[in-house]
Amino acid sequence: MNAPEAVLSTAAPPAAAPRERFAADWLASREALDARARSHCLTGLAAGWLAGRVALHRGPVGIVDLGSGSGSNLRFLASRLPGPQRWRLVDHDPALLALARRQAATLRDPTGARPRVATHHRDLAPVDDDLLAGADLVVALALFDLVTRDWAEALVSAAVARHQALLFSLSVDGDWAFLGAAGERREDDEDLAVRALFQSHQRLDKGLGPALGGDAPAVLAAAMAAAGYRVESASTPWHVAAGDREWLPLAERLVHGWHDAAVEQAPEEGRRLAHWRERRLAGLAAGELGLTVGHRDLLALPPLPTGGA
Repeated sequence: MNAPEAVLSTAAPPAAAPRERFAADWLASREALDARARSHCLTGLAAGWLAGRVALHRGPVGIVDLGSGSGSNLRFLASRLPGPQRWRLVDHDPALLALARRQAATLRDPTGARPRVATHHRDLAPVDDDLLAGADLVVALALFDLVTRDWAEALVSAAVARHQALLFSLSVDGDWAFLGAAGERREDDEDLAVRALFQSHQRLDKGLGPALGGDAPAVLAAAMAAAGYRVESASTPWHVAAGDREWLPLAERLVHGWHDAAVEQAPEEGRRLAHWRERRLAGLAAGELGLTVGHRDLLALPPLPTGGA
């Protein structure tokens, strides 16, 4: 994908920000929060399925990471999936791929062996034989709000034809809200208006056509189920508690991103939106507010062979 948004989830700063300003540092700033939110249950189910492929291959299992960025998925999954592993990281950004290669050198699978890691510099479209080549498991992180329905459905169809499993983590569902000191949702009419503008912004063309935005998890799950896959889903929201200073910079970036996206949708409301932004930033800085951002993880396993257990 050529659009700069391909390096991040739309929970991040908006399309208007130049890629060089936010790509690598945004991905790094969110990695620990991603790891805390992800479904360890679905990861374990994927690992169990892959263990059967290890026995079948008597060699490395193939994992293709779409929109891999700097390798966050690889760093999270390498020690949690059975080895030996052969990874192929696919991304349109050569700088992020180079960073992923460097950081992969220290990784080990559960047996203590280093995963074999190759990088592939290309766009994610079209969904062709090359994109998913060699994969037993196709993974992606914070990607699908950026793609179109046609692209997502084509990807599922291509995986079905190859009997590949799918583990898609942290797809934003369009929801976000501020939290009070006890973790309760705190939202007013201004928050609702900004969120509606942001959700409209999510559905703009991100390089492939009208993007799925927060509809991505439901569209993916429906396509997987229609293809006969066994689909598991888990809610995996980010939570930043009120007064949590560790995550304050990330929370502030989110508010700026939501504001900027809303202004792009309604530039005539710039003064009102700026007031909303400053009010919510002040609440975060004072430790009065936290926030939550909705995501879902999806795991789809191919149908059991006829007569399978």
